[in-house]
Amino acid sequence: MRTDPADTGGLFVGRRPGTAPTHFRVPPKFGSLRRQRADGYLAHLLVWGMAALCLFCWGPIPLACLWIGSEADYLSGSLFLGMVVAFLSLFPLLFGTLLLLRHLDNAWILVRRAAGRDQRKGVLSRVFALTAVIVGAPFLFWLLVIHGPGRVG
Repeated sequence: MRTDPADTGGLFVGRRPGTAPTHFRVPPKFGSLRRQRADGYLAHLLVWGMAALCLFCWGPIPLACLWIGSEADYLSGSLFLGMVVAFLSLFPLLFGTLLLLRHLDNAWILVRRAAGRDQRKGVLSRVFALTAVIVGAPFLFWLLVIHGPGRVG
């Protein structure tokens, strides 16, 4: 009797079509040890690239959108137009970065598999959460200690 949700395709008694475990006629061949090591280094490089892009989401991209909005305000003389341009420029830049991060995460999964690891899930959520903590902790320190709550000026 199979009761593991991974074997049954979910919390169902029967199996849904297309959810059977993958069985190979011949086990896949791995590359040489040198190739696996190179793929492991490439996976590390992809994680560091994802971390850098995640850090861009917390600082440089919002600042760039504020700068774009200030230029629109300066050129048009309308503060409202500057705020709208800043807000509307934030969406393509942030969502474009998140789309690129998702593609890098999928590439990381494939590279980890090529390096000989049984990789099924990506690392993007953990990297994004870690960068949020890295950026959020100094901000909270500044907000609560340096600037101080309730302080004016």
